[in-house]
Amino acid sequence: MITQKQLSLNDIFKDCQDKFYNDQPAFLSLLKKHIHLEDFIPITFRNHFYSHTGRPRKYPLEAFLWALIIQRIFSIPTDKLLLTFLYYSKPLREFCGFSKVPDASKITRFKQDFCQDLQQVFDLLVDTTEPICQRIDSSKSEMTIFDSSGIEAFVTENNPKYCNRIIRQLKTYAKVYGFHSSFEPYKAAYHSMPAHASSNPSIKQLFINGHFCYVFKFGIITNGLGIIRHISFYNQEFLNHHKDIVVSKKSDSPEEDKSVHDSKLLIPTLNDFFTKHPLINPKLFLGDAAFDSVSLYKALLTGDTFGKNRHFSKAYIPLNSRSQLETVDYTINEHGIPCCPHDSSLPMKPEGSKSNLRCGLPTFKFVCPKMKWIYNPSTKKSHRSCFCENPCTTSSCGRMIYIYPEKNLRAYPGTVRGTPEWISTYKLRTVVERNIQHIKQNLCLAGRRTQNELTLHSDLILAGITQLITVILSDQLQQHEYLRSLKPLIS
Repeated sequence: MITQKQLSLNDIFKDCQDKFYNDQPAFLSLLKKHIHLEDFIPITFRNHFYSHTGRPRKYPLEAFLWALIIQRIFSIPTDKLLLTFLYYSKPLREFCGFSKVPDASKITRFKQDFCQDLQQVFDLLVDTTEPICQRIDSSKSEMTIFDSSGIEAFVTENNPKYCNRIIRQLKTYAKVYGFHSSFEPYKAAYHSMPAHASSNPSIKQLFINGHFCYVFKFGIITNGLGIIRHISFYNQEFLNHHKDIVVSKKSDSPEEDKSVHDSKLLIPTLNDFFTKHPLINPKLFLGDAAFDSVSLYKALLTGDTFGKNRHFSKAYIPLNSRSQLETVDYTINEHGIPCCPHDSSLPMKPEGSKSNLRCGLPTFKFVCPKMKWIYNPSTKKSHRSCFCENPCTTSSCGRMIYIYPEKNLRAYPGTVRGTPEWISTYKLRTVVERNIQHIKQNLCLAGRRTQNELTLHSDLILAGITQLITVILSDQLQQHEYLRSLKPLIS
């Protein structure tokens, strides 16, 4: 027999209340439970946002931040589409804290008015996530990886027809006047194209991923886990702050221009990073061949470039093929390893990197490639023996070369190129390139239909904030496989 239960007004209210709180999408419930956004908003940001302007704020600060973070988590490409989602999704609107959907102009004005405040939120999140990264993998957290890229602006020069028209004209010109076959129309087009967009001098020409474009250039620093540690937006304000950076005129090689410019930006960017985060002290630097210069090795590995007794212990930078290493009576291959004096195709074998010198200077020891260890049963000891048909020394052990890294930091930047340690470590450098691709495509940085510098700068910072929120949530859930993307949790 089914017993009947009389529903009271209190029961009905509790049932409706449970449905209201528990009927939210699971992902929004996770964010609400584990992420307390108000803890990462500096008081200066609040004071700036709620400053007296003669009219009270209709929309709260957290609502704007949550909406822009959700936009990037869900990869909503445009602000207009974000507002459409807010309009039709009541749970999303209530989660963000909007009583009504704001106008599109409010979103744009928020980015332009509070760009520097968003930077403070990002810097605070970097310090918050550093202990998390150390717990996950301390060795990868001690790595600093730098790379640069650009945000393409919505200007005429970024239309493919603009570049193709110039190339066609140059090809026709070369054909009519019978230029030599060595004439390269693409390099000529690069040289003849303007250095910046006609509508905005701050939008510079750059050669990225094999094509010409007009962009706002930026640089990011990540650790070995691929988590962003620092973002630099290379605008006029940055150049005014670092007056030692001299922007040279264009050459005929776009790759060379990018390499030279990146090498000039590295030290100022690292200085800004260490100034903002004095407790972060990485030991390894990873970069591409653009940073292969004697002055950069000296700045990275010695002295007090980044503060008192602060420098890297190792720099993983491949040698630039356009320059060679100086040697005495032996050759050095592309990895910086000495080769046999009689056969440059035979690299010598590395044998330890510890020093027995009283001064304590580290040394790298290389031995003859045809040397073998021979075991003597009578003495129960092993000794070296050289089996070279054409020995370059009278020693029975074969030729030995001792390298002092401090005398040639470019050749030996704290490590030896081509070794298993070098290969396995340098492979991690690609995480910064994947990260740039991730924030452009998945965190809605690419394809922005604007040429406003402040808007694009804020979009870049918001992408970094979103990734760091992802790190905190994945750590709270103890699911570190979601460290860089929360897409699998969205259902």
